[in-house]
Amino acid sequence: MLALAALAYAEDVQVTESPVYGYIQNHAIPLAEKIREAEEQMTSERIIGGNPSQLGAFPYQAGLLAQYAGLDGTGVCGGSLVSSNKVITAAHCWFDGRNQAWIFTVVLGSITLFSGGTRVQSSAVAMHPNWIPLLVRNDVAVIYLPNTVASSDIISPIALPSGSQLSDDFVGVTAVASGFGWNIEGGPISANQFLSHVSLNVISNSVCRFAFPLNLHASNICTSSLGGASVCRGDSGGPLAINSDGKPILIGITSYGSGIGCAVGMPAAFARVTSFMDFFRQHIVL
Repeated sequence: MLALAALAYAEDVQVTESPVYGYIQNHAIPLAEKIREAEEQMTSERIIGGNPSQLGAFPYQAGLLAQYAGLDGTGVCGGSLVSSNKVITAAHCWFDGRNQAWIFTVVLGSITLFSGGTRVQSSAVAMHPNWIPLLVRNDVAVIYLPNTVASSDIISPIALPSGSQLSDDFVGVTAVASGFGWNIEGGPISANQFLSHVSLNVISNSVCRFAFPLNLHASNICTSSLGGASVCRGDSGGPLAINSDGKPILIGITSYGSGIGCAVGMPAAFARVTSFMDFFRQHIVL
């Protein structure tokens, strides 16, 4: 997925600009329109660095289509269903420091964004109270769905870490990122722009800090992108998950990557779920 494209991606421009500042207008809206056109054409192109996902393979995956105050067009992000009526995403999908969304269409049980699945609209979004776009700090949010969503083979919540997992840094573990984002960075959106996924190795923050000396925080978790597989634009807010005893566990929320590009082998940064458990407990019955 590209490098999957797990991110929506926020680009890391190291000194004067936040990786997510202005993401909505610069990336989310233009990318959404390309995905819409591609889904209407439906060709047979495939992603680079990841794999197309079968319906039901990631039943917790949410696609987000956003409308913004004062802006034309629709933006795209990802999210994770974590209960029958709550979805976790990145705060910058709702407010990127410059642009403010006013409603999400949450797409569940679908491998395409603009058709299929269960679609629920919500304007009830709780961003982390200390979300700072310029520093990309506390990049998490919870979407309240107006009604509960029934679980099925293709729609099912993902668990959050618990027990000993709460103190685990997950370094060395293989995790899976999934999303609807860019498959070929800078290229056309494939008409077969289905949900995609990629396996990524979790690396230490000390290693990751070499790539992001200004924006990396202890509340981030990073993955290696060696070989060109990673997350990318359009994947922001989507899940980074591990498998524990046959059950998926959400450990990261796609946040940002390198401004050099998604497929150049630079790490990707996610919000570390275990760093925000107090916030999630305020909004989600765990």
